[in-house]
Amino acid sequence: MSTATALVLEAPGRLVAHEIEVPEPLPGEALLRVEACGLCGTDHEMFTGAMPAALPLVPGHEVIGTIEAATPEFLSVRSLAEGDRVALEVFQRCGDCGPCRSGAYPLCRRHGLRDSYGNSPLSSGAGLWGGYATHVVLTTDAVVHRVPAGLDPVHATLFNPLGAGIRWGVTLPGVREGDVVAVLGPGLRGLGAVAAASAAKAGFILLTGAGGRDADRLELGRLLGATEAVDVTQADPRALLKERVGGLADVVVDVTAAAPAAFVQALDLVRPGGTVVVAGTRGAHPLREFNPDRIVLKELRLLGARGVDGAAYSAALDLLAADQRLRTLPRRTVGLDPEALSELLTTMAGGDAPPLHAVVVP
Repeated sequence: MSTATALVLEAPGRLVAHEIEVPEPLPGEALLRVEACGLCGTDHEMFTGAMPAALPLVPGHEVIGTIEAATPEFLSVRSLAEGDRVALEVFQRCGDCGPCRSGAYPLCRRHGLRDSYGNSPLSSGAGLWGGYATHVVLTTDAVVHRVPAGLDPVHATLFNPLGAGIRWGVTLPGVREGDVVAVLGPGLRGLGAVAAASAAKAGFILLTGAGGRDADRLELGRLLGATEAVDVTQADPRALLKERVGGLADVVVDVTAAAPAAFVQALDLVRPGGTVVVAGTRGAHPLREFNPDRIVLKELRLLGARGVDGAAYSAALDLLAADQRLRTLPRRTVGLDPEALSELLTTMAGGDAPPLHAVVVP
């Protein structure tokens, strides 16, 4: 029996290299050789202990790899072959429960968050649940997507944040051609929302950031389709919208991190009868200026968006293959080196110059 090299998060701040036995796939399962794994806020929050986790575990949930070995059942159900490159979804799908049948399988009653990829303990199954490893076990309920030919695996890891941008920035709010869209936060998912809104032919796209650290990201937003990209510490985005479009936004997408004031600003920027999407999680922060009456008086539609679904992931992979601009985003890559990866995650959690896109390449 062969072994996989994996970086195990044994405790907050402690990544340790382990050799883990690689099992033969059970009926309906497969073995994925990891080529690249993107990092996001969840990764550094788990690493620092800001987000509770069932440690020890192998983190990493934005996984691209090739199918190294698979049972006939796994391949036939998915119309795949050994050697195919695939993107792995975070959540498993049983297919039988109510949420799965309705399409809301991130809320699967059998699986859900507790045994999602990158979040399952080492004691569960073979322990190979995360992308900080050379191999991941694909269960019978794992959901994968074929990666378009010619798309580099490192670039392909953007399927997760771009998929979030598509679902949060276009699909959920129902963005239509000509709509005015405001995206708050120029992180990877905010930039994904800009690219998605641009692809949906929004009529005007405003991207906001705050402070000098966001300057380069705001310029990237322009490259990806933002009509205007502004620093809210230097300019009034509401006044800019009124000047440029004669009113306010049809849709506001708040993808900021640890910025409670942005939610209040979202209510300022959306027109009466418009839609505000509050996406991802950002911890508990008080909203001192928040008045719920503003939601009532403007008759707003307020949507929470936690995760991504298969349709958005597939659309993201197609957009990555078609839009060369998305492949030029600056990124930092590291191998399976506990010290280097620990330093990178620490920088992402609170360093002066965190990378926009970070990737583990086993």
